[in-house]
Amino acid sequence: MECGLYDRIFFRLKDGSAFLPLSLMQSPILENSIEFLKGVGPLRAATLKSELGVRVFVDLLFHLPFRYVDRSKIQKISEINSDAVFFQLKGKIIRVQDSGNAKVKRLVATLEDESGTIDLVWFKGVQWVKTSIKQDETYIVFGKPTRYKGSFNIPHPELEPIEKSRTTMGIALSPVYSTTEKLSAKGLNSKGLERIIQNLLPMIKGQMPEILPEYLLHKLKIPGREEAIIQVHAPQDPEKLERALKRLRFEELLFLQLLLVKKKMDTTSKMQGVSFSQVGDLFNRFYKDCLPFDLTGAQKRVLKEIRADVLNGAHMNRLIQGDVGSGKTIVALLTAILAIDNGYQACIMAPTEILANQHFESMSDLLKELPIKLALLTGSTKTAKRRIIHEGLLTGELNLLIGTHALIEPAVQFKSLGIAVIDEQHRFGVAQRASLWKKAKLPPHVLVMTATPIPRTLAMTYYGDLDVSVIDELPPGRKPIQTVHRTDAARAEVFGFMEKEIEKGRQIYVVYPLIETSEAMDYKDLMDGYESICRRFPRPQFQVSIVHGKMKSEAKEFEMARFVRGETQIMVATTVIEVGVNVPNASVMVIESAERFGLSQLHQLRGRVGRGAEKSYCILMSNDKLGEDARTRIQTMIRTNDGFEIAEVDLELRGPGDLLGTQQSGLPEMKIADVARDKDILKAARDIAQMMLDSDPDLSKPEHERVRIELKKMLVSRPNWSRIS
Repeated sequence: MECGLYDRIFFRLKDGSAFLPLSLMQSPILENSIEFLKGVGPLRAATLKSELGVRVFVDLLFHLPFRYVDRSKIQKISEINSDAVFFQLKGKIIRVQDSGNAKVKRLVATLEDESGTIDLVWFKGVQWVKTSIKQDETYIVFGKPTRYKGSFNIPHPELEPIEKSRTTMGIALSPVYSTTEKLSAKGLNSKGLERIIQNLLPMIKGQMPEILPEYLLHKLKIPGREEAIIQVHAPQDPEKLERALKRLRFEELLFLQLLLVKKKMDTTSKMQGVSFSQVGDLFNRFYKDCLPFDLTGAQKRVLKEIRADVLNGAHMNRLIQGDVGSGKTIVALLTAILAIDNGYQACIMAPTEILANQHFESMSDLLKELPIKLALLTGSTKTAKRRIIHEGLLTGELNLLIGTHALIEPAVQFKSLGIAVIDEQHRFGVAQRASLWKKAKLPPHVLVMTATPIPRTLAMTYYGDLDVSVIDELPPGRKPIQTVHRTDAARAEVFGFMEKEIEKGRQIYVVYPLIETSEAMDYKDLMDGYESICRRFPRPQFQVSIVHGKMKSEAKEFEMARFVRGETQIMVATTVIEVGVNVPNASVMVIESAERFGLSQLHQLRGRVGRGAEKSYCILMSNDKLGEDARTRIQTMIRTNDGFEIAEVDLELRGPGDLLGTQQSGLPEMKIADVARDKDILKAARDIAQMMLDSDPDLSKPEHERVRIELKKMLVSRPNWSRIS
């Protein structure tokens, strides 16, 4: 055993896992090797470790059920009339026989009750099943019947001797556990896992330490940890199960929020940041003379929040949320000018060359009357130009650098980086974003922007260590985009509408999906669509551009530029235009195969239009047959333009992992809590975490000792990405 970080608090094993010393755990039995549990042994223990990461008793206790089956009712064999539902039967095994052939082994056991007989069939684990069931014994059988040659049988049923059955003991809810093929082959399917967990439960009574303070259990009226674990694995009734689940979900969310609130407090109170002590001449000149429009109230509010952050000498770590077209970029530019006024440099990192180019061009135009030197650095920047940029950054001659991932290359070094702005942050991995952290002696202020509205519960969880600003107001004059759904049968009608808009002098996007797993097929769809549009809108009367991921950067930029200048009326593209294309004259967005897009993408694409004073439209094209989720997405788009409402629906459909890419978040994976479902519990956990740390910042009070230990345990061997995420 080797001592590692926090060695006075807990030990680390050579394999990297961590556990509390026995003196603190007060329950040596929980750290017993799983192989010593009745029903496991060395072979099963090895498989449990490799398949589920279950090494010791406590690991098995936290392999929680993912659903429960109501076992309160027993049916008769004669009542089976469908293979669409599960049935629970009670009967005697009257016959057990091998079947099949040398290659395909099969075991058939015949179950009999007072109403008839049915065959129970196993194709896997035949030898183990054969030795475990006994003829002339009575069993409770649970499974889904299937029809074979005109009669029903039950393949791979769950089987319990009557005297050990939870049903006959008056326990109606039976847990269902996730398992794997390798575990099932060793008799550890869901029922097998339940069996060994039931062997363990009597052994933990009085052995599981409570980690939440007593006052919290009393305040929230939730059970202790030991009781909750027992009830989750062996629920006595639905009410006790719900209370146990609430307790474990709260515990998981509380520690997550403690982690985030603690980091946020450390960042704001302990980490020194560069100070932008003055609002100087450049900022005032730009604000008064160079801004082509008045800021909205929301933009002014967010700008004040940023100025308050950077003036006080603490480190700023702020997320700006704003719907498509809400004006986040101008707030970022004003913040960059504030840094430059105070003798620091600024950088803005965008996820694509198209977006980086657009930022550079628009900012160059806005700053042309000011003595601010800016440059663009992307993967396409030539070597000679790179050398000039690198030199300008080191001398401080270059004030503002805009670019893509190229900004995080080791060769890019600043003289005095004061602010790092990360646009469309979800497009970057955590490690990529963290690379910017190393570009200055003092950590630069961080401003993270997203046009993907984030539900409040997700913002509280995945960005809980950031201060969050919301630009919830669109510039004046913006008209709501009208969204409609059309099927392929209405294509001629859609083409006619497009022609009328072109006659008014408007421009149109037609977007096709491009999904990596079927890139060849999607590329064909794109090219077929392009050819179809060219036939319907022929030259020279109409001009059509095309942009897709297989084109070289120069070709993409050429086609984009033609569309921006109004030289082409229709842009046929893939989702490369999801962000970064700003053409106020474009009034129609046609999204082909709309059922294949997520809600966030649909909303982002729709945001490419509606940027001018004219009425704009989004047409969602699909085939006639839509799945339930696809129909919900399309109906949501038709119903609302509110990005935050759309984000809430997206969260319900996809869950937090898919929505934000939690593998990049640097946060612990949640095993039982779900931020979409457990909104109220999450809010309570956040409030209590804040309360605990406000009254006891280091969790040094005796009642918080175990909380402090558990929190430090979570921090072991995890990179600290929080300040740049």
